[in-house]
Amino acid sequence: MSSDPKTGAAWRSEYPFEPHYLDVHGQRLHFVDSGSGPAVVMLHGNPTWSFMYRHLITGLAPTHRAIAPDHLGCGLSDKPQTPACRLTDHIANLELLLNDHLRLKRLSLVVHDWGGAIGMGYAVRHPERIEKIVVLNTAAFLLGRCPWRIRICKVPGFGTLAIRGLNGFARAALTMAVGKGHRLDANARAGLLYPYDSWCNRVGTLRFVQDIPLSSCHPTWDTIATIQKSLHLLADKPMLICWGGQDFCFNQNYLAVWQRYFPRAAVQRFADAGHYVLEDAHDRIVPAVQGFLAETAAP
Repeated sequence: MSSDPKTGAAWRSEYPFEPHYLDVHGQRLHFVDSGSGPAVVMLHGNPTWSFMYRHLITGLAPTHRAIAPDHLGCGLSDKPQTPACRLTDHIANLELLLNDHLRLKRLSLVVHDWGGAIGMGYAVRHPERIEKIVVLNTAAFLLGRCPWRIRICKVPGFGTLAIRGLNGFARAALTMAVGKGHRLDANARAGLLYPYDSWCNRVGTLRFVQDIPLSSCHPTWDTIATIQKSLHLLADKPMLICWGGQDFCFNQNYLAVWQRYFPRAAVQRFADAGHYVLEDAHDRIVPAVQGFLAETAAP
């Protein structure tokens, strides 16, 4: 797989961004850094990558510095075959990028799927750096729920074959993660699948699934529990929640928890949108985020 995002397939016309890389313990972490102005950091989940934020990057870059990393194992970043990065490692990698490499003092966050736990994990460690938060169908807390179609991918042996061998996770998401009445076009499908074209390149997809904690014995359980206990540190941050109403994983129960922790958050529901809410509703979400970021905080 070529790591050059500017040659080849038609989907690249929707992702024209200059690639940037950071060395993280001998591995290349890719990130988009487009535009200038207040920094907005967009964090993807599994099995997506920064391509998911292409419309939002384009919409924000004229007025903001739009930054969208690919977590190690994902997107155009390296895909180490060594033991997995866990949530705590992804948070530490984000600290290296934002604090040490880019030296950002203030930033806003946009988080989706695993990006919620990674981003909020960063935010509760550095609340003084956070301006605003945009939440898209995600969680940063323990809810004790995991859909069977994800849970089955954690079964040893079967999960490895389904995800790394057949690319079942990313391919299934092309239909299961969009709302009824929506269908990803050819460019979106090709772009979302592009980095995950072989057994080796699908290792990160599997590792993220394996890192879902289903019991307190899992090493990532305590990491998420600590983030959850620290969410109060962000209670005063302006928050916009854009929620796809047809998400089979992050359903209305998750939205209710977000609202419980952040009762002052502005909420926009998109009843027709699924888990890939930015694919189904980017035409409505991009202007909503633009307006939210442009708002001046009340005195």
